[in-house]
Amino acid sequence: MTPSAQRKTHLDSLAITLLVLCCAFWGFQQILIKDTVAEVPPLWQASLRFWGAAVLIWLWSQARGVPLFARDGTLKAGLLAGSLFAGEFAFIYLGLLHTSASRLTVFLYTSPFVVALLLPRVVPGERLRRIQWVGLVIAFAAVALAFSEGFMHGSPVAGAWLGDAMALAAGTLWGLTTLTIRATRLSGASAEKTLFYQVAVTAAVAPLISLALGEVWSLDYSARAWGSLGLQTVVGAFASYLTWMWMLRQYPATQMSTFTFLTPVFALVFGVVLLSEPLTLQLVLALIGVAVGIVLVSRRA
Repeated sequence: MTPSAQRKTHLDSLAITLLVLCCAFWGFQQILIKDTVAEVPPLWQASLRFWGAAVLIWLWSQARGVPLFARDGTLKAGLLAGSLFAGEFAFIYLGLLHTSASRLTVFLYTSPFVVALLLPRVVPGERLRRIQWVGLVIAFAAVALAFSEGFMHGSPVAGAWLGDAMALAAGTLWGLTTLTIRATRLSGASAEKTLFYQVAVTAAVAPLISLALGEVWSLDYSARAWGSLGLQTVVGAFASYLTWMWMLRQYPATQMSTFTFLTPVFALVFGVVLLSEPLTLQLVLALIGVAVGIVLVSRRA
């Protein structure tokens, strides 16, 4: 049976449960990175994470008989998707040095709007309807309002603009990664191979950036830091991403995408409760604007 024949027309209880769990962890993983970055340098932390994830995906694929290195015409697209993915996470890890985890996640989730704006250029027949343009405008205005906080003297997040800008760059690269997967031969590749391209390229690139930044490498870290790295690797870079890609092949992507607004909600709650991050009116408005925008942009006639 072909993958298209297996696709479901609506989200069932399994899909909804998995989506909520994934979004909750994706919100929490920014907290993990932020909490660990004081002990483990950001790009070295990313290197350890994606080395581990690459090994896990390879072992998983070996056990399931999924060919990762067969010639199927996906190499160029895979390297492009991997490079974009590596850039995204470089900006995420470095951005958390300059802004809060909750703010970074809200700005990161501008990714769906990048996809919405550019998808009509790469997929024939796709075009934005009026309601989707409304969603884009709402989200843009809300994000601009929150971004301006970083330039305000006396604001509790004054100076956060650099990290916020990196989060926006990461969101843009995430959107471009999604478009690359959607518009190339990767769309027909297995979830394991698509994810392996992204993780393996990042595992190769992150150490080079780390060395260029002069980060000090070590393995002598606390149990808390290793616990964080373990969760980032096993749950974040392996299980949750593989689950998401599997669901994209089983359930309607537009219905799934409306759940992504939960991730910045979880990040905001976790950041305020666990890291005592400042909660500002502008950030709350940005969160609401992004959530409304995602719902509207994800709507179909």
